[in-house]
Amino acid sequence: MNNSVETEKFNPWNYKPWWCQPWSILLTGITIISGSWLIFRMVWLTVIVSIPILTWMGFFLIIWPKLMAELEMSNKV
Repeated sequence: MNNSVETEKFNPWNYKPWWCQPWSILLTGITIISGSWLIFRMVWLTVIVSIPILTWMGFFLIIWPKLMAELEMSNKV
């Protein structure tokens, strides 16, 4: 008899709408940064545009899911 309990891994993306999924965040960020380069062809402007976009992408793709997982774990204890 196996008494091990399977624990489901918490997935914060299950609670977000389609427009706030990892694929849509990546697609939006890449489109804005690429669009800046394709329209203006200025490295300095593309860098200025990419800094807040990459910060936003990093937060929502790396930091936010970890924070939600930690919050979920602390709520289960």
